[in-house]
Amino acid sequence: MSESCSHTKDRALIEKNIADFGCHLVLIEADNYLPGFVYSIGLFERFNHPEIICFGLDINVMASIINEVCAQIKDGTSFTTNLNYPDFLQDYNIQFIDVDESYYRNYLGYGRWYYNKNNFPALQLIWPDKQHNFPWHKDFKSAWKFKQPLLDRDTDFKFYEERNLGVFTTKQAFEGQAILYVFHNEDGDWQFHTSKYPKLGDSKLVCLEHITQLDPSVNEIYHLPYGWRAWRENREAKWQYEAYPEDNDDETK
Repeated sequence: MSESCSHTKDRALIEKNIADFGCHLVLIEADNYLPGFVYSIGLFERFNHPEIICFGLDINVMASIINEVCAQIKDGTSFTTNLNYPDFLQDYNIQFIDVDESYYRNYLGYGRWYYNKNNFPALQLIWPDKQHNFPWHKDFKSAWKFKQPLLDRDTDFKFYEERNLGVFTTKQAFEGQAILYVFHNEDGDWQFHTSKYPKLGDSKLVCLEHITQLDPSVNEIYHLPYGWRAWRENREAKWQYEAYPEDNDDETK
């Protein structure tokens, strides 16, 4: 099947779901590193309402919540930021935040394709911990911090890690050479190298934030699962990815 034919069928399905149900849902399953998420396509087209995205809950629960949001939008409700909404999670409020457009390519790719780039607004549906704290509250459950990235902030640092996480690189990265090889080990360690076979004597342990400051384009491989590597030909080239057998890999010599 040609790509154009596939896109035609995809668009027809989305348009049918929007007509029948008010929106089409895109469901992205969790992997061994990142949480799953669900987002809508069609709320803006049909109701002039921002699309909705939600992270970190069971994928069917998120789909059900967004469908209920859609049903209320059909009935005339308009959702906005900085308000509590009690009708979606039993005994818990939810809130919404604006999605910064710099995240659209990372999380709303199919929506960008349907709407032709970023010309639509989006809200992120945020859920609290069991003590009713939201992620921006000081006492929010720390173990849940990276279950739902906050897409209205931290556009300079997209990793699901603390900024001060220690990662491995080599001195050449601090001498201006481009980071071309990235490894996310099964144990969670990150490696950022300028050559395929760096020398052990050139190794440095630095904060992950320092890597993103050296080369902001490294942010685009934030999603690399455990046990995967990424590489590119030069700083301007697109990243390529693959899983790799860590026990057979000897990249650092």
